[in-house]
Amino acid sequence: MIHIQKFTFSPIQENTYLLWNEKGHALIIDPGCYFTAEQETLHQFIKDHQLTPVQLLNTHCHLDHVFGNKWVSKTFNLELYIQPKEEQVLQFAPNSGLMWGLSFENYTGPLHFINAGDTIYLDEDELQVILAPGHSPGHVCFYCKAQQFIIGGDVLFLESIGRTDLPGGNHQQLLNSIREQLFVLPDATVVHPGHGPQTTIGHEKKYNPYLQM
Repeated sequence: MIHIQKFTFSPIQENTYLLWNEKGHALIIDPGCYFTAEQETLHQFIKDHQLTPVQLLNTHCHLDHVFGNKWVSKTFNLELYIQPKEEQVLQFAPNSGLMWGLSFENYTGPLHFINAGDTIYLDEDELQVILAPGHSPGHVCFYCKAQQFIIGGDVLFLESIGRTDLPGGNHQQLLNSIREQLFVLPDATVVHPGHGPQTTIGHEKKYNPYLQM
C-alpha cells in the first residue's frame, strides 16, 4: 500500500509529493524545495519515518517543480526520470528562475526517460505513466489504479486547469488531455495536483468551469 505526504514549498507554493510503502521505500515526485529550511523539512520527515528514497520523478520540468532536483539527487544518490520532451524544459528552467527572481542550481546528472504506458514500480505497488501534454510538452501523471489516485502535476486543479501561456503550452491540447486521459478514470479517483488542494475526477467532471461541454 502506498502512503502519500504532500509538502508545499517555495514562493510559488508548489506541491511536492513523497510516496512510500510498508517497506519504507519511497518515491520523490516534483521536489520544489527552494529554501534550505524546506530541504530540511523534507529530509527530516524522511528520517523520522525511516524511509529510503529509491526514485526521483518529475511530472514536468517547470522551475517550481525542479527546484529541489539537484539537492534530492545529491542527498539520496538518485538520478532523474522525466518524459523525453521535458528535457528542453528542464534545461530552460534556470533562465525562468532568473526571470522570476528565483535563481537556483539545476540538476545536470543522468536522465532516464519515461513514456505513456510505462509502469513505475514501488516494490509490489504500481503507478501507470499517463501522458497529458498541454501545460508543458511532455507532462506526465502517475496513476495508481489499485488505490484510485493520481499525482497530476499541473494538468488539473480543484475547479481549474494548468496555465498554457508558457513556452510549449497549448490550451486545446490540455483540454484534450484532461478529457481523454484523466476523465476516463473512475470518478472516485483522487487527484493530487501540483498546486492547491486535492480533488476528484468526479468533482471536476461536474464542477470544473473550463471543462463543461
